[in-house]
Amino acid sequence: MKLLAIDTALSACAAAVLTSENDSENVTFHSEDLGRGHAEHIMGMVAAVMAEASTPFTALDRVVVNVGPGSFTGLRVGLSIARGFGLVLEKPVLGVTTLQAIAHEARHAEFCEKPLLVAMDAKRNEIFCQLFDEYGNECSQPFVSNYDDIKEHLTNGIAVAGTAAQEIVALASDEQKIVALQITKASIEHIAKLGASAPIKQEAPKPLYLRAPDAVPGQKGKVQRL
Repeated sequence: MKLLAIDTALSACAAAVLTSENDSENVTFHSEDLGRGHAEHIMGMVAAVMAEASTPFTALDRVVVNVGPGSFTGLRVGLSIARGFGLVLEKPVLGVTTLQAIAHEARHAEFCEKPLLVAMDAKRNEIFCQLFDEYGNECSQPFVSNYDDIKEHLTNGIAVAGTAAQEIVALASDEQKIVALQITKASIEHIAKLGASAPIKQEAPKPLYLRAPDAVPGQKGKVQRL
């Protein structure tokens, strides 16, 4: 199995090549926290990791991309590039969400064996969330909550990962014994690893936005920020 993984969903711009053979797995990756400008940098990162992994594009079995939640512009960049590679190479393109990648890393990097809430601060008092059980299975669809309503999901002994973890744990009582994990962002290594085991689907991956865009059309085609 050889795959290319791409992530431009949030501030990080990252690319990775995962190679697995005979129960051995290796991930070569480049990642940089850019904030913006992903479109200008991602192709250079892809070329760099492909060369470093000594992998020609024709050897790839699949392409994996982070489908969000994330920024509207960043998601479009990553999805467009991934779909382009898939079309040219005639290989499947698979989507992995930011929430899934954080949960996967929390499960493996921190050896978390508790029910897990992944919670990303989305500003405007909103949180992008998803629940997972102690085995890593998804217990809910991704959803949007806020810091008041999220309390109903704080069951005793649950762990919380993501950028909103510390704030959410502060809302819980001492008796609930809720733990904030150190995993706050989706890493390209775990996006690649999830993509390696993901089932191939007929439909193309779609962006996971979870809310409307921050920009709306203004007068005479101008864009206004909300």
